[in-house]
Amino acid sequence: MKMTAFKTAMSTLFIVLALVGCDATDGKAEQAGEAIDNTVDDVGDAFDDAADSVGDAADDVEDELEDATN
Repeated sequence: MKMTAFKTAMSTLFIVLALVGCDATDGKAEQAGEAIDNTVDDVGDAFDDAADSVGDAADDVEDELEDATN
C-alpha cells in the first residue's frame, strides 16, 4: 500500500515539475518562427489578392471585347 502512495506522489511531482518547466513566454527561436509564419501568410495573402485583381481585370477586358463586337 505504501508503494502505491509513493508512486502517486512521485507521479504528481513529475507532472507538476513538467508543467512548471513549460515556460509561458516564447523564446527567441519561437518568436522568430512565428514572425516567419506571419510573413509567409502575408505574402500568400498578397499573391491571392493580386491573382484576384488580375482575374477581375481579365473579366473586365473580356466584357469590353464582347460589348465592342456586339
